[in-house]
Amino acid sequence: MDWITIGKLLNQFNEISVVSRILLAMLLGGIIGIEREKSKRPAGFRTHILVCVGASMTALIGLFVWHQMGNVTDPMRISAQVISGIGFLGVGTILVKEHDHITGLTTAAGLWTTAAIGIACGYGFYIAAVAGTLVVTVTSAILFKLEKGTRKKNSVVSIYLEIAGTETVNEYTDWFMQELEAKNVLITAPRSAIKHHVGVEIILPFGDKEEVKMILEKIREKENVAFAIESIRNNSHRN
Repeated sequence: MDWITIGKLLNQFNEISVVSRILLAMLLGGIIGIEREKSKRPAGFRTHILVCVGASMTALIGLFVWHQMGNVTDPMRISAQVISGIGFLGVGTILVKEHDHITGLTTAAGLWTTAAIGIACGYGFYIAAVAGTLVVTVTSAILFKLEKGTRKKNSVVSIYLEIAGTETVNEYTDWFMQELEAKNVLITAPRSAIKHHVGVEIILPFGDKEEVKMILEKIREKENVAFAIESIRNNSHRN
């Protein structure tokens, strides 16, 4: 059997093409799922396989009914419901954390795209299914690193502290700007309401937890600093 014959068999609706499309959906869903599993996302290896195979099955069922009943039915009707229905599964991967920071959107979008890839497999649109898998994998694994670097550059951390007395406020302001490379320094009323205390909120370039911890310890060691705490972390990009 040559490749031309195999290609014709796979493009027709028969037992060989049905099994091949389901197995291809399993393979492509697994490829996407492995990357998500390594990233420790809520939806991992098995979930993506099931979504891709399930979506492929809806397309195959539509084609089967169409071949059995003829033109009296729409072979895409069942698959069309998958595109909207998969959104309910995606919602389960989206979390809203402190300060309204949203996570899981990429995983939800990946599940939706995986379902579309499964449908493509079911209808025998092999090139689109493989190309879509390649794009999803590259986007999740490689472009994520670029996005993470950009997000870090555009993100800041806010630290609130109180200084006992007003005499050294200007001195501390200069120190924050020069030594800590603060992007902004705001003098506010003390949250503690302690007399003669001055509230200061400084905006610093984003750093990891250890770096923020070291900065807080450095500030607390300064004379006349009553206390210093991390206030609000603001990310310009949310995922």
